[in-house]
This record gives sequence, structure tokens and C-alpha cells, in this order.
Amino acid sequence: MKKKTFVDYLQLQGAVIVYSLSTVAAKFASEQDFLSIKYIFFFGVEFVILAIYALIWQQMIKKFELSIACANKAVTLLWSMLWNFIIFSTGITVGKVVGVLIVVCGVIVMNSESSAENKDESLFGKEEDK
Repeated sequence: MKKKTFVDYLQLQGAVIVYSLSTVAAKFASEQDFLSIKYIFFFGVEFVILAIYALIWQQMIKKFELSIACANKAVTLLWSMLWNFIIFSTGITVGKVVGVLIVVCGVIVMNSESSAENKDESLFGKEEDK
């Protein structure tokens, strides 16, 4: 697989940010009366966001191994916490921060292991080549 650049990882995080915005639309929809015009509008916005995300996600899994892409998707917790704080004035607790830091550390470990595997492949060649 081709070596990943910083821009590739930014694009992957962009996809995760788009995905996290669907939770914002869902939260707005949940605050409306069921099947009201506003409910249907926010539900529609969520659907559009998820459709856009699906298109972006397909491009990301062409660039990244599925395990790496899915591990990065866990960073949605960070973005959702940020949106809740900015938009809904939901408090950020120490427990939430610790939880998100643990997830982010795990994503970093997954990404660094992927980089190490790519370096090993480039140094020694792929197993199929031997």
C-alpha cells in the first residue's frame, strides 16, 4: 500500500467530522415533536449528511486499510463532545476528557503500527514477492 501523507490523514479526519455532524442533526431532531416540520427537516439534514459521509468514506477505505479507517472513526467521540460543548452548551467533564484521550491514544497507536508495517514492507518487500 502507498505511504500515507499528512493530507491523507486530514482527509480521513474530515470524513469523521462530517460523520460527527450527523449527531448534531440527530440531536436537533430529537428536540422536536415527532413528525413535525422541524423534526422532518432535521431528520432530512441528518440523512443528507450521512449520504455525503458514505461517499467520502468509500474514498477513504480505498486509501486506508479498513482496520485503520475504522479505528480513526472512533475519534467521532472527540468531535461529538466538541459539538455538544459549542452548540448545546453541554459540559465537558474530566471523565469525558480522559475517555476521549484514551480513544485518541488508541487511534495514534493504530496509525503508528500501520506506518511501521508499511516501513517493514518497503524495507523487506512484500511476502508475496519472496
